[in-house]
Amino acid sequence: MLHKYPQGRSANFPALLENRPVVGKIGRFHISQADFARAAQRQRQNMAKYLNPLVVAILMTLVFGSWVFYRWAWQPDWFGRLPLNLVEAFDLFEFGSTMTLLVLWSIVAWQRHQKQLAPQVSVDILYALSPYDFEHFVGQVFRRKGYDVTLRGRSGDMGVDLEIRKRSDNKKAVVQCKRYRNTVGPETIRELYGTMLHERVAHGFLVTTASISKAGREWAKNKPLTLIDGATLVRISADLNLSPHK
Repeated sequence: MLHKYPQGRSANFPALLENRPVVGKIGRFHISQADFARAAQRQRQNMAKYLNPLVVAILMTLVFGSWVFYRWAWQPDWFGRLPLNLVEAFDLFEFGSTMTLLVLWSIVAWQRHQKQLAPQVSVDILYALSPYDFEHFVGQVFRRKGYDVTLRGRSGDMGVDLEIRKRSDNKKAVVQCKRYRNTVGPETIRELYGTMLHERVAHGFLVTTASISKAGREWAKNKPLTLIDGATLVRISADLNLSPHK
């Protein structure tokens, strides 16, 4: 038995055209392997957020700084009565903490430097591309996601800008690239659906620099369509370390 997912939502490129077997059930809801994978990914992202080197460095600096102030500025009486070996242990702890903080802050500085060197991409940058360059860029995104891509965006393309095939199963899908400013409505999505049926493929992608209207998303529900708006495309490009100028 296969679990059918609702289509027509902005997604971080779901596993297109793949069968998703049900591996569990909670109440009336079927839980697939993809659901478990997404839940695990969210958990890893939450852990990464709290284990961020900057957060750890700030917390350690506050704790260690408080201890140093307490010991050397406050100079508690009990500390002077400790055995020599314990005092040496505290000294060793302070030295180790200092070295650890130096390493952590070095990592933070390196990450900030790498972030500044990362390719920049925004909706405005993508919109400024020519139609051909935008199609080429979207093709690069799909290639990074494991697809073979053929550009068809010329006269007589029958509404197909890209023809893509998943390398894992060779199943074909079509992509329409819309370099728009205005919100994309149901008419454009119906056009993509008609093109998909005409091409006899199992899935269609709409990739745009604009936003997608609520009516458009509603129309695409329960259809084999994936809608990727400008904000989602920017986020995916950043995750792939990809920009139009790279």
